[in-house]
Amino acid sequence: MRLGAAPAIGRLSADGLLLDAEPRLAELNRRAGGGPGRPVAVPQIAALVRLVRRLGIPLTRAIVAADGEDDITLTVRAEPDELGIRLEVNGWRAGAPWEAEHAPRRASDFLRADADWVWTTDAALHLTHVSDHAGQSFGFDPQMVLGQPITRLFSLSDDGDGGFPILGALASQNRFEGQEAMIRATAHRVRLSAVPRLDANGRFAGFDGAVHAITPLPSPPYAAETGGTAEPNTDLPDGFSRRIGRALRHPLGRIIANADSMSAQADGPLRDDYVAYAADIASAGRHLMGLVDDLEDLSAIERADFEVALEDIDLADVARRAAGLLGVRAVQGNVRIDRPSFDDSLPARGEFRRVLQIMVNLIGNAVRYSPSAGTVWIRLERDGENACVIVADQGKGIAAGDQERIFTKFGRVDPTEAGGSGLGLYIARRLARAMGGDILVDSAPGQGARFVLVLSGRP
Repeated sequence: MRLGAAPAIGRLSADGLLLDAEPRLAELNRRAGGGPGRPVAVPQIAALVRLVRRLGIPLTRAIVAADGEDDITLTVRAEPDELGIRLEVNGWRAGAPWEAEHAPRRASDFLRADADWVWTTDAALHLTHVSDHAGQSFGFDPQMVLGQPITRLFSLSDDGDGGFPILGALASQNRFEGQEAMIRATAHRVRLSAVPRLDANGRFAGFDGAVHAITPLPSPPYAAETGGTAEPNTDLPDGFSRRIGRALRHPLGRIIANADSMSAQADGPLRDDYVAYAADIASAGRHLMGLVDDLEDLSAIERADFEVALEDIDLADVARRAAGLLGVRAVQGNVRIDRPSFDDSLPARGEFRRVLQIMVNLIGNAVRYSPSAGTVWIRLERDGENACVIVADQGKGIAAGDQERIFTKFGRVDPTEAGGSGLGLYIARRLARAMGGDILVDSAPGQGARFVLVLSGRP
């Protein structure tokens, strides 16, 4: 094969079948086991095609493909067109991939290690990745913004002089910091930073970005109740959990994403036992990510200066969002979530992201302990000046003697049973009480459980 020549063009139908390809691409695909009228057989190109079909946007990737006993480095661009998908394959270089991207990658890893969550765009600033845990923390569905312009997720703020750091960086294809923005779905203020991504030819391919939450203005009540000192009341060193969390989130996220890709056989068929191993790795990664979340929250809520930012919220809206975030888990467990309708509204006072965190915990527990074909009900009530959300399940129930234990730190009724860290309900009740509310439980063995989040209603 003659390497380093002009691009090879190929065309695929809307359902991903190869219509035609120029000779070099056709021959590479044939040697991989493919042919006209069939899906692309080169696994890395096939994975890119599937992603472009799902997102509906053009993407460029540098790949290394096996060609007999040799490896070749290719730059593949896939973009939707009137026939389906157009492929343009450049590079055709023998040996290892181009190395000049290492410095930007190191800069990206350094930038993202300290982030609350991360994102990636293509060269046109369409989102191609958003951290899964961003949804739980900030109340939106990360999957719904993939393929959308970055401005669909963020409302960008100028720098006071009419300039936008991200646009200056786009023009110069350089890194940027300090771009303030608002998450459109929730009005949370954040600060964005990013470094450029380069393709195998050194061309701008998008941004690897980070999000840092802008700390809300302090609100009065909780620190005063605990004495107002800043000494941590946890067994962990001050700031330890947050530093560990930031160090672990990115590598854990990559482990989970790669294991999910292997489990879904996105790059081609695998042996059944390998698929099972990959699914186990992804499950273990999510469990570790949950522990990281719990440790960070535990460290935060046990500080004497922990505060919440009370605001006007709609408990019905928060409950719907939490149910939406848990929809996939419910489907996997064959559990139906009966959520409030879009016409329902229940004004209350609380911090949006903390109330969402509580609701995700309560609904997630209900889904976890529900039998197959069971239902989880979410109901709204007004009790005098209080607003209440009730989460009821059809699980095995909780004995009266265990109902306080489940709210203690690391408290679990059956430690041998699969589940979380034993911190979720402890953290949830601490958060509810910090907002002037509480979490109550009503249950009996064999009769399911009803957890009630109570918050002050809006005046």
